[in-house]
Amino acid sequence: MKISVIHDYSDVFRTTKNFPQLSRHEVVVHNDAYTDPARVVEQVKGFDAVLLTQQRVPITRKIVEQLPGLKFICQTGRNVYHLDILACTDHGIVVSAGRLSSGNSPYSTTAELAWGLIISSLRKIPYEVERFKQGHWHSTVGTKLFGRTLGVYAFGHIGGAVARVGKAFGMKVVCWGREGSIARAKAEGFEIAASREAFFENADIISLHLPGNKATRGIITAADLARMKPTALLVNTSRAPIIEEGALAAALQKGRPGFAAVDVYEDEPVTGATHPLQKLSNALCTPHLGYAERSSYEGMYATAIEQLLAFADGKPVDVVNPEVVGKK
Repeated sequence: MKISVIHDYSDVFRTTKNFPQLSRHEVVVHNDAYTDPARVVEQVKGFDAVLLTQQRVPITRKIVEQLPGLKFICQTGRNVYHLDILACTDHGIVVSAGRLSSGNSPYSTTAELAWGLIISSLRKIPYEVERFKQGHWHSTVGTKLFGRTLGVYAFGHIGGAVARVGKAFGMKVVCWGREGSIARAKAEGFEIAASREAFFENADIISLHLPGNKATRGIITAADLARMKPTALLVNTSRAPIIEEGALAAALQKGRPGFAAVDVYEDEPVTGATHPLQKLSNALCTPHLGYAERSSYEGMYATAIEQLLAFADGKPVDVVNPEVVGKK
């Protein structure tokens, strides 16, 4: 079987311990980051299968129609919103989506990155490191965590982990979210904000942990951001569209909140330093590193390799569109 692996930015796939299991198959790995659909077609055309890492690239009907030889799509993440499943089904392409096991959880890795962003922002670490390389000594004053108010919006697996670390740092942790989120936070003894307005007004740091879907698109509004302190930090490691389009860059320019740290963007990958937030001195931007951690990749790709081998053997697993099996 001919397998194309695209958008493996860090060239991790070939270094995983399970990769040798594909030795009987032809595997071509592409590491470049892009958004051009024509590049997808170029890198996948003529292959029997394509391996997609998480939701890095949309596979539209137009793309599918240009890949008549494609038989199988292997998707490491469980979310398939970036795939036109109906188009795949219409063209007889089997789609297998990843599954999450206790040994392959991205939750702690994203929470860890959130704290990396928080501490880096408050202690001005990126700025001071670059200045030090240029021959300067320290020139800023940081902000401690102890005694500050941490706002956690959405108390799920990741938000809960962030809240617990905040508590360990001696912070006042205040939570907000939908009914289920509030119930979980209460059950662990965390404080709930008196109102949505109070949540944004009183927090020194707000960390967002909402899923990206139709219900949450634009849920964080310009009005919410305008209520934040001029000294406050907003952290987003979940999905960019949960913030009203263009609102964060505009809010940072107005000074409320005073700072932001983001790991996610509306259209990814972002190349050429073209995103508005990258041009602001009060924004710390990372290229979607939340789940980019060695053991997480090992788990994701182990499952993907299992799916590829199962399809090659005529017994596909984790199939999203089972009605297609055996038809191409």
